[in-house]
Amino acid sequence: MTTLLANRRKVEFSGKYKALTANAHFRLMILLLVFLAGFTVIIGRLLSFSVLEEVKPYRASTSVFVPARGDIVDRNGVALARTMKGYAVRVVPDRILGDRQLLASQLAEIFPDTTEKEFLEKLSGGRPTYLRRRALPSDVRKVHELGEIGIEFPRENERLYPQRDLAAHILGYVDADGEGVMGMERALNDSLKDENLRGTPSILSIDSRVQAAFESELHSAMVSNEARGAAGVILDVRTGEVMALASLPVFDPNKIRKESMKHQINEVTQSVFELGSTFKPFTVAAALDAGTVTDLAIRYNAMEPIKVAGFTIKDDHGQNRYLNVPETLVHSSNIVTARIADNLGKEAMEDMIRRLGFDERPHIEIAERGRPLWPKRWGRVTNMTVAYGHGIAVTPLHLASAYAAMVNGGIWRPATLLKVEEGQEPEGRRVFKAATSARMRQLLRMIVTSGTGKKADAPGFRIGGKTGSAEKPSEGGYNKTSLVSTFAAAFPMDNPRYVVIAMLDEPRGRAETGFQRTAGWTAAPVVKAVVPRVGPMLGVVPDEHRDVDVSELTPLLWSPKG
Repeated sequence: MTTLLANRRKVEFSGKYKALTANAHFRLMILLLVFLAGFTVIIGRLLSFSVLEEVKPYRASTSVFVPARGDIVDRNGVALARTMKGYAVRVVPDRILGDRQLLASQLAEIFPDTTEKEFLEKLSGGRPTYLRRRALPSDVRKVHELGEIGIEFPRENERLYPQRDLAAHILGYVDADGEGVMGMERALNDSLKDENLRGTPSILSIDSRVQAAFESELHSAMVSNEARGAAGVILDVRTGEVMALASLPVFDPNKIRKESMKHQINEVTQSVFELGSTFKPFTVAAALDAGTVTDLAIRYNAMEPIKVAGFTIKDDHGQNRYLNVPETLVHSSNIVTARIADNLGKEAMEDMIRRLGFDERPHIEIAERGRPLWPKRWGRVTNMTVAYGHGIAVTPLHLASAYAAMVNGGIWRPATLLKVEEGQEPEGRRVFKAATSARMRQLLRMIVTSGTGKKADAPGFRIGGKTGSAEKPSEGGYNKTSLVSTFAAAFPMDNPRYVVIAMLDEPRGRAETGFQRTAGWTAAPVVKAVVPRVGPMLGVVPDEHRDVDVSELTPLLWSPKG
């Protein structure tokens, strides 16, 4: 009996144990399933955030989404402007938990170009706002470490200029809405935003290597001569393509600031100047074309100033003798140039100036184009002074296109910042006879080998050109202490390929040159430095065994005094 009771108790205990164990296993399984479900939800959310982070740009109802834009590249495919995903720092004031004053102070330490007061105003505002539209990842990390939940870090499209301030005046920049503000960003705005064209970059005519070298040499000259600014352009004489265009000081399109706004004026295409003696070759070319100069050996009286209608025309460095045409250009005589223009007549002179495009804004894609200052009345005095570059103000780009026409066989073509494919060169219009162009190439070369342009001569590159030093107009006349010094050049003169315009605004000169401010001492050396650097990049190699044949003209430089 006792044994039966003991066995019954064992069975009952065993049953209860199994029931308890099964119940525990069931609860454990439920707990495990709950845990797995929660883990799956978390992983799923993380994955969804990750996917959205990559393919879906942040767009809050109070923000402006900057659309993607196509790339801009140079003629060799080097990226000059492109769109990428960047960081922004945004605050929702209603969500801020910390001390706003302390937070403003901390943000000012991270972004020192913005004051604590400005940050505090944004943190205390009534609606969400951006603290920074463009932020470096390192700065974003610092802000994130502040631990303020009211600050967000959306990823947005950002326009980046990887070459920094290189070619800034050519490229321009975009505003917060992604619209082109100036330069080619504005000129190509519609095509850059076109989704169908986004995979095809816009190819500019410039060569970033040439651009960098040109900017470097202009900057060196600006600093050493203590000039207010510098500008220049390198132009293909056959196609009108701009290989480089520089306006100094520059600005960084990645960092548009109020203080940099004054540097956004494009001195090459937008500002107009009286470019002085660089106009003299045009006068001679027009006279050759018209037949009023038929013999370069004929000499003109330069022994004393010309007085006409109460105006006196004199030479800065008078030779006090009779000069022939080559001597007129080599010694840069205002007097003889004015006489040649007077013989040519105002109708023929004005017609030539108009055909060179000096009466209208320069032809190029960008909107920053200055209107020339044209004479109110083209009388005899105006005709004589315009002949040597006074009384008319144009842009350096005007000058470049005109010099290209003068040396390329006589065809004027509009300048362009877009790459021109082989065989697609614009037809242009004839301004000078081919024979006149050939003669001008000889004369321009002589100015560099024997005249005021000697300091532009670079061995083997056969540079030709003309100096121009013009006083700036001021109230009541001209300011003798403010010069615009310009050298207009082309190379190689036996087969011209490129025009180079180098200009310094109000140079003070250097001690080693006796503080000379004229173009022969300040602008011409820029060309001498630039051409050997960029020539090989452009396919022009030095050859000291070739040159322009000026043998028939050289004896004229030694004509006896009158």
